[in-house]
Amino acid sequence: MKLRGNCPAKVDEKGRLKIPAVFLDELKEYGNQFYITSTTGETARRTSYYGQTVELDGQGRLLLPTVLREAAQTKGDVDVLGNLDYLEVMNHTRVLDQLKNEPYTDEDDKALEDLGI
Repeated sequence: MKLRGNCPAKVDEKGRLKIPAVFLDELKEYGNQFYITSTTGETARRTSYYGQTVELDGQGRLLLPTVLREAAQTKGDVDVLGNLDYLEVMNHTRVLDQLKNEPYTDEDDKALEDLGI
């Protein structure tokens, strides 16, 4: 799987994320069920607490688990970031804050080089 880039999106009032078209076809190749969890889980307990298997609906939407949606503040405007073999969904304001407060490093440069980017 080669998921790359960023697509702005919205989580609707029911907690559903419409997968951006740029990622949707790639995801559909792997079926219509996906495990959604915290990408910062330090332990299996954390990923189990936040995690849930969800199904892609006919309109290309996934229901984000309520507990994860609230903890990650993924309501309204979000960014869907491709990370090669998974997608990361983040609150748009948090993405901008991280980009501003976490400067690009030599380690980042090395990681991109290792990926051939």
